Amino acid sequence: MIRITRKVFTDLSIFMIGLGLLIGFVFPFFVSWMGIPREYVFKPWFFIACVTAGIVVGALNISLARAVVGSRLKLLGNRMQYVTRNLKAIKAGQENVTCDAEQCQIKVDSEDEIGHSTAAFNSLVETLFESIETENSLATFNQLLGSQLALHDLTDKALQQFMLHTGSAAGAVLIEYEGTLHVSVSLGIKNVTSLIESDHVKNALRNERRIQISLPDDVQVEGVLTDFRPREVIIEPVLYKEVILGLIILATTKNYSNDALTRLNLFGQGLALALHNALLFDRLERLAALDSLTGIYNRRFGMTRLHEEFGRSLRMNAPIGVLMMDLDHFKQVNDTYGHLTGDRVLLRLARVARSVLREGDILVRYGGEEFLAILPGASRHDVTDIGERLRRKVSETSIEEGDESIKVTISLGGISFPENDVPNETELVNRADQALYLAKESGRNCVMMAGGS
Repeated sequence: MIRITRKVFTDLSIFMIGLGLLIGFVFPFFVSWMGIPREYVFKPWFFIACVTAGIVVGALNISLARAVVGSRLKLLGNRMQYVTRNLKAIKAGQENVTCDAEQCQIKVDSEDEIGHSTAAFNSLVETLFESIETENSLATFNQLLGSQLALHDLTDKALQQFMLHTGSAAGAVLIEYEGTLHVSVSLGIKNVTSLIESDHVKNALRNERRIQISLPDDVQVEGVLTDFRPREVIIEPVLYKEVILGLIILATTKNYSNDALTRLNLFGQGLALALHNALLFDRLERLAALDSLTGIYNRRFGMTRLHEEFGRSLRMNAPIGVLMMDLDHFKQVNDTYGHLTGDRVLLRLARVARSVLREGDILVRYGGEEFLAILPGASRHDVTDIGERLRRKVSETSIEEGDESIKVTISLGGISFPENDVPNETELVNRADQALYLAKESGRNCVMMAGGS
């Protein structure tokens, strides 16, 4: 179309009025051709009337075009400006910015080009704000996970976010640790351990690829998911630099949408990095807590655990016991057989002690050849019994060194709280250490209890 001005409706007005003038000028000739006598037609007043009518019709057409088409275009323009202001507000970091159908979109009430343009605009706005919502959700997700280094807390928050943004009703996070899968956290799962043995889980691990399982209404999955029948289950490997760190398992009562799968892809990448950092932190924390020779807790971490257990004992009004133990004549072993053999003796003592201690007891290398056993819930009788069993087990153990068999003994000092009233865990250890000193003074290879033998 030939443009005259920079305004479409102005151009349209010019053309339509021009068309009206042309029609008004041609109309008398047309009427004459139709058989009306020329003396009635070719009169100045008739030409003026026809031209005026053409101009009036052209003006009316322009008014109708502005009312019908212009109003729609103006509405479209206003909504575009509104969407633009919202986008600028989002870019500026303002919160609670929404763009629902009533505010940003336009009702499609025609099937012509205007209707198609309106539908395209609505689709663009919907897609744009879904993209922004996904981007904001991803940023929040990554920020949330980035602040977590504790493995359980990380996976717990991650699973909640995955379920929220994918519309899942149940889920679990499995962690691959030292070649074995472990359930880190689960929500809505009835039989968590069965997931690890699932063939689908094994296939996802083997192929390092998502498995999406659709379950028809006639398929039963009793014993796995609870409170609802899943319609679809997703098993998603978590990969960091092509290494599997774990699996995300999600289940829903309806089919997953493309948007949910897109968010799963995006969130999975963030979880992979966060999970890698958490696992690395967990390994470093374990290394920092363990004695390098014996693999049991070192003194610093052991005293932290004792502080926690003593506090729990006070809160729950429950007993707690402590055993201090020391290898008898350990310097003589080192001088006779060397420090490597001495290390083997210490390692054997740690293994024997762990075999005698109960589940939940804590073994600590206190320093050199001294060990500390923290015994939650142990009364004076329990501490004495465990100490005697440990003393006998060590005395019955031998370490082969060439043709010789090395036998060692230990001396032990014990205490139980609250049977012995102490103000804090430091004094608890001091009293056990004093009892150990008495055991040494009494001839070694025996157990002495604080407050009496």
